[in-house]
Amino acid sequence: MRLLVMSDSHSRLSVMERIIESQPDAKDIFFLGDGIAQAEQLEYIYSDRKFYFVSGNCDFSSTQKTTDFITLAQNKIMFTHGHEYSVKRSIDKLVETAKCNKVKIVLYGHTHCAYTGYFGGIHVVNPGSVSRGVDGKCTYAVIDITDKGIIPLIITI
Repeated sequence: MRLLVMSDSHSRLSVMERIIESQPDAKDIFFLGDGIAQAEQLEYIYSDRKFYFVSGNCDFSSTQKTTDFITLAQNKIMFTHGHEYSVKRSIDKLVETAKCNKVKIVLYGHTHCAYTGYFGGIHVVNPGSVSRGVDGKCTYAVIDITDKGIIPLIITI
């Protein structure tokens, strides 16, 4: 199973479409906020995929949650934009929340800085930003869930 994770598009729908087209095996797509109005349009364009959304600090009129949970392939996933967890300072609060909720994968955005880490059985992934990346590097993430384990990968656009 391949998951596609994007964040912080800041209204760049065409970029997200190119990313989805480049990942035909990713049937589950996560969008982690800041550009949610455009991201929600993707559900209609790609009706063969399943989308999971959370809103970010720049999604002023969104009615989406800012944090949510889902279980896929027996792996509980927490996904959030991250601003409510102060992720620009530290991911400690985010990781602690994941631990308390028995999560195996936690996804967050907000910092525009791609990151993968592993803390006490929890895979932590920030896909970066698909439109305003750090040092001009725009990124997204894919996560392969296999019989041998969970493999996150950051991809530069």
